[in-house]
Amino acid sequence: MPAVSKGDGMRGLAVFISDIRNCKSKEAEIKRINKELANIRSKFKGDKALDGYSKKKYVCKLLFIFLLGHDIDFGHMEAVNLLSSNRYTEKQIGYLFISVLVNSNSELIRLINNAIKNDLASRNPTFMGLALHCIASVGSREMAEAFAGEIPKVLVAGDTMDSVKQSAALCLLRLYRTSPDLVPMGDWTSRVVHLLNDQHLGVVTAATSLITTLAQKNPEEFKTSVSLAVSRLSRIVTSASTDLQDYTYYFVPAPWLSVKLLRLLQCYPPPDPAVRGRLTECLETILNKAQEPPKSKKVQHSNAKNAVLFEAISLIIHHDSEPNLLVRACNQLGQFLQHRETNLRYLALESMCTLASSEFSHEAVKTHIETVINALKTERDVSVRQRAVDLLYAMCDRSNAPQIVAEMLSYLETADYSIREEIVLKVAILAEKYAVDYTWYVDTILNLIRIAGDYVSEEVWYRVIQIVINRDDVQGYAAKTVFEALQAPACHENLVKVGGYILGEFGNLIAGDPRSSPLIQFHLLHSKFHLCSVPTRALLLSTYIKFVNLFPEVKPTIQDVLRSDSQLRNADVELQQRAVEYLRLSTVASTDILATVLEEMPPFPERESSILAKLKKKKGPSTVTDLEDTKRDRSVDVNGGPEPAPASTSAVSTPSPSADLLGLGAAPPAPAGPPPSSGGSGLLVDVFSDSASVVAPLAPGSEDNFARFVCKNNGVLFENQLLQIGLKSEFRQNLGRMFIFYGNKTSTQFLNFTPTLICSDDLQPNLNLQTKPVDPTVEGGAQVQQVVNIECVSDFTEAPVLNIQFRYGGTFQNVSVQLPITLNKFFQPTEMASQDFFQRWKQLSNPQQEVQNIFKAKHPMDTEVTKAKIIGFGSALLEEVDPNPANFVGAGIIHTKTTQIGCLLRLEPNLQAQMYRLTLRTSKEAVSQRLCELLSAQF
Repeated sequence: MPAVSKGDGMRGLAVFISDIRNCKSKEAEIKRINKELANIRSKFKGDKALDGYSKKKYVCKLLFIFLLGHDIDFGHMEAVNLLSSNRYTEKQIGYLFISVLVNSNSELIRLINNAIKNDLASRNPTFMGLALHCIASVGSREMAEAFAGEIPKVLVAGDTMDSVKQSAALCLLRLYRTSPDLVPMGDWTSRVVHLLNDQHLGVVTAATSLITTLAQKNPEEFKTSVSLAVSRLSRIVTSASTDLQDYTYYFVPAPWLSVKLLRLLQCYPPPDPAVRGRLTECLETILNKAQEPPKSKKVQHSNAKNAVLFEAISLIIHHDSEPNLLVRACNQLGQFLQHRETNLRYLALESMCTLASSEFSHEAVKTHIETVINALKTERDVSVRQRAVDLLYAMCDRSNAPQIVAEMLSYLETADYSIREEIVLKVAILAEKYAVDYTWYVDTILNLIRIAGDYVSEEVWYRVIQIVINRDDVQGYAAKTVFEALQAPACHENLVKVGGYILGEFGNLIAGDPRSSPLIQFHLLHSKFHLCSVPTRALLLSTYIKFVNLFPEVKPTIQDVLRSDSQLRNADVELQQRAVEYLRLSTVASTDILATVLEEMPPFPERESSILAKLKKKKGPSTVTDLEDTKRDRSVDVNGGPEPAPASTSAVSTPSPSADLLGLGAAPPAPAGPPPSSGGSGLLVDVFSDSASVVAPLAPGSEDNFARFVCKNNGVLFENQLLQIGLKSEFRQNLGRMFIFYGNKTSTQFLNFTPTLICSDDLQPNLNLQTKPVDPTVEGGAQVQQVVNIECVSDFTEAPVLNIQFRYGGTFQNVSVQLPITLNKFFQPTEMASQDFFQRWKQLSNPQQEVQNIFKAKHPMDTEVTKAKIIGFGSALLEEVDPNPANFVGAGIIHTKTTQIGCLLRLEPNLQAQMYRLTLRTSKEAVSQRLCELLSAQF
């Protein structure tokens, strides 16, 4: 509402407001309002025509009464009449009343639209601004239908004033958000991009907001905005605070525009090399400015400065292509971890969670582990502690898993109840994923049940049983450990379940010890029986009948328990039935039949961890865009099950009959899709089906992305305006597992979505791939996940092709990319002393065993980046082995199913000539040649 001033002369309004404020009671206020409403109604219905001033005054009073919470059912027509006035104050009050009180179903909407059209056509910037504000305020579908085609013309017209352009851009943004289907894409889209070059920064700010929203749905239409956004960002970050005086906020030049430009750039993959260089300079400048001493002690200065910094770090993480920037960003965030401002600590922890997923910055994140652990112990704010837990989970790997799991278990004892279940799931996942010694895994899970048994879901104790059953080396230890744990006076029911199951299967492994004889095991379990719920009692009855088979000497004792009235006449049907059937089975069946019926559980088929699936469900569905900025699941290990049976992409493995006895329900591995049809038969079917018999050629740019994955396992493999493909993978010896994430970037669902893995005839005998099925429908904005189990049978040179076919909006789409499964993924690093290295080097001196390549450096010759790439390639980096400290030396073993191939490498950089010499020696010429090709391309 405009301020009441002597110039406006609305003395009556000022008096009315004063009267309302002076009312002593609600009744007095209502009485005064009713009196005024009667007066206004009489004036509107009177024979004397009201002038514009009077209409404005009375409409203002009605608006004030409405804002006090009273209904207004008249005066709308008078407000519409004010729109036709040529006086600004009268037109302003008319638009204000309409924006607040008129709904989209009003009969007056046509008259209002006509008045708005007249003002838009008037070319009067003040009137055009009022009209655009009204359209944006109402923002209804009817408004969008009427003006969505007109506003873009106003926006890109050459004679439109800057203030009107601002309003037009924001008005169009409002209509697009409410009714995106009504805003047409056309010639104006290419012209609106050039508003990023406008001299008026207010226009640029409004246009950036509009382009960012439009580019998220139509990236191809606005891809030219990338270079313009980088150019504008460069001018801002390199300018002095005095250059942009009108848009400098507490010594920070144009912080809001900088944030919006950085956010726009996150809609696209890394730009072309020329533009990328300029963008890298901008990001480095922002990081450098963050290190400078503050120019003001006021909080507004630090807020603006940090807003730009965090958005720049988000862009660095999104691109995930500049190792130096990623490490610098991590170091900058590390400084914030101990900042006195709670919000900064929270944001730093959140951003570092995402940085931990990058191959380049993961090691840098790990250096802050002590600070994060300290935050977990000392932070007062529960949300910050939760982010600390997330970061510990994200930075965990084999080197620090015992420490992190121990700290999370320690924190769990005092953790807030709201996050205990999530911490339990994360501890269970990390313990399984990074367990080298499975006795540690068993100890960890039992400790987890002891500390937070109420929060241990069924998936957790299902999984520990599955792993124990699948691994012979840990069964005896598990039986001994659960037996000792059950001797505590108070045991959680989940511990009784795990103990009952494991002792029923493997109690015989500890029965030789007098302290854990069969009878003692039975009495220990049965002492917990009366304290348990019905499902646990049912499980214990199954354990008892297993004991009958394992330990014939306790058969009479168990039969007495089964024969008791409390079992045979139990009120629960399930317990009664089990008692009757088990008693009869123990009485009638012979020893051989008992041994057959009650034989040991077979190994469970390998599948994705049900605990990981539960955590994903609890955290909510993530988009593919979030692949780099959420939890670092560096894929699930091949732990917890037998080695996956190799199968071709068209094979379907049959699960064992016992696959779902624990309710772990997962579909058996299935083909990713139908293999390409061959021959001319079925041509008519191919014409009318969604499956194309021809596989598309490799997508443009896929070779570059493929090369990026030689030294990394996680990231975005392919991206266009419709589809994004992300990967997470992990390899151990000759086995590997890859998670492929297919993300629908549009608002329209993909139909008949069929990914197919294709191996050439030469590759098929050397590489076995087994896939799991994918949902054929991918909803708009959603992602689906596919798991690929990998086995390297023998060395290979080619890579499999991933072909994706689907229908989008009635159009058939066919995309092919190379899947980055390369020979070096099966590298196992080997540590060697200097003497051993050169002795082995001399043994591999035959000409056919050595391959050497001298090549020009394609990237800056940075020592730390080179080390990271050699380690990422898979070999161990051997320090102080080469007499020349500038050289890099590595060693490792390529594991295949048929053989193991030792490999030694030596990389000699020449900084002056900007050249490298790479030498590889292995026992097999083809392996040396392939590894040399792959590694040379990285430098």
